[in-house]
Amino acid sequence: MTLLNHHAEGPASAPPLLLGPSLGTSYALWDEVAPELSISHRVVRWDLPGHGGSAAGLIEAGATVADLAGLVLALADSLGIERFAYAGVSLGGAVGLHLATHRPERLSSLAVICSSAHFNGSKPWEERAALVRREGLAGLAENADARWFAGDFTVPRLVRDHRDADPEAYAACCDALAAF
Repeated sequence: MTLLNHHAEGPASAPPLLLGPSLGTSYALWDEVAPELSISHRVVRWDLPGHGGSAAGLIEAGATVADLAGLVLALADSLGIERFAYAGVSLGGAVGLHLATHRPERLSSLAVICSSAHFNGSKPWEERAALVRREGLAGLAENADARWFAGDFTVPRLVRDHRDADPEAYAACCDALAAF
């Protein structure tokens, strides 16, 4: 089975902490905090399908957050991690909410960051998925700075991740948000 691309750091014997990214980003989203977190935790950061180093084929049109949560559990299982703390941003946070609801025995704690149990209805995500399937990600990546950051602040690596994501996998992640 193909697994989500991931990066593990910190002592193997430390309590595990899985970190989920937002739509359009890779595990680089956590670059500035993972080294500090890995002092006391075994930090495992993962990429969404078609983002960073994860294969686009891990997800298909009509995907759900449950599908993504299943990929996270398969990753944890492959690493021998039965129970873990979890933190996720946006779509990564939705994955955490799904895990807490449907597999609570797997979580020791949960942090949901810039996320929601409801992402403003399905229509905006259906429209975004259709746009990306039609035109690719270049247009969305052009205004990522304005959507993600304040003022002149930016993180070029994350904007590059957005531009470089696989359009069909990105759209399938939008499908997951639409169905959530």
